[in-house]
Formats: sequence, structure tokens, C-alpha cells
Amino acid sequence: MLMNKGRSPSQYQNVDNMSYSEKEALKQLPEASSWPKFSGTGEFDHMEVIDYINELFIDVPSIPDYGITSRLNTAFKGHASIWYTEMKEIHGRNWQWWKSKIIQNYRNGTWIWQNTIFFENHKYSVDKDPYEWCLRQYKKLKAIDPQMNIQMRNHTLLTQIPREPEHAVRCRCNQNCTLDDIANNLQDVRKRTNIGKYTPYKSSGFKDKQPFMV
Repeated sequence: MLMNKGRSPSQYQNVDNMSYSEKEALKQLPEASSWPKFSGTGEFDHMEVIDYINELFIDVPSIPDYGITSRLNTAFKGHASIWYTEMKEIHGRNWQWWKSKIIQNYRNGTWIWQNTIFFENHKYSVDKDPYEWCLRQYKKLKAIDPQMNIQMRNHTLLTQIPREPEHAVRCRCNQNCTLDDIANNLQDVRKRTNIGKYTPYKSSGFKDKQPFMV
């Protein structure tokens, strides 16, 4: 079992009550030092921790709740670490409780508003890397509305692309396509076509003639 040095025996007081499958699941958990860190001041860091732990439950379904909560202290740092310590002293509940409190405390109205403004102002242009742009905008959409379905996510993302390349990408992707499909096709349009590209006007070197006046 993954017992790191320096931990007190009390941290493992629930292990004896675990089933064999739960104990085996604990062995499959990545070392806590490799988990995403959460400061409470990063752009998406609290969502990254939540998503990471959600994926752990999917990959190893028999993980006991204790396997997550006993490692949470290593994921928090800075201001979030202080918040976590204070909350733990008062409550110290299971992962679902912690998950709801993290979202309640850090996914507040100001945070959602800031992400909405950024998303609306961060439109695509040919000088942006399609993969980086799609990923960043996807994270913003997920922050604004975690329950948004794939069709709405794709539609909303594509509305941030200028009309001609947007149309070209829509023709190449169906409404249920993946984020990679959008990024790949946007890159294809960017690299292999002139769609959305504008050739700057080059002066001939002569001053424009004034219209003939009578």
C-alpha cells in the first residue's frame, strides 16, 4: 500500500476496515506529489484538481473515499491551503462534500463573469495557434457552464471564429465532433487555404490622384 514516510498512524485508521478490492485500488493511485496543485488564485486550478480526482474514480472505480481525502492536503497550497486547513478542522468530510465546497467557494459569480468576458473577447484569428486557442476557450466554456453539452459547446466555440473560417470548419465537422476535430480542421483551414486571410494593401508608391474637378 502507498504509505509515505512521515504520515502518522492515525491517517490510516480506516485501512483495516477496507475490503481487499479497496486496498488494491489504493495501490493504483498515483503518488500524491504528482497530483495537480490548487492555490485558489489560478485561472482554472481548482477545476483541474476536481477533474483529476473525478478521472481517478473513473479509472479506478473501487477507490475508497478515504484514498482521496487523505491526500487532499498535498493538493492545496497558498491561500487554498489555509482555507483547507481551517475547513478540515471544523468539518473533515468526504470527497463529495469537499468537492461541493471547493466549487461553492472558488467558482463564484466574479470568477464566472471574468471567464465569460475573457471568452467573448478572445476571438480566433489566423495568428493564433488553433490547438492552444481551442483548449483555452474550451476551459473557459467549462468554467462558465460545466453542464454544457457537446453540441452547444461546439456551436458556442465556433461562433468565436471569423465567418469564413467558421463556415469552413462547420462544413468539415458534425455537431457532435470532438474538440480535437475542431482544432485539427481549423489548423487545416489555416495552413492549406487562404480562407480568413487578408492580404494587406500595398501602396504603389505614388500618391493617390485627386478626382478631376470641373
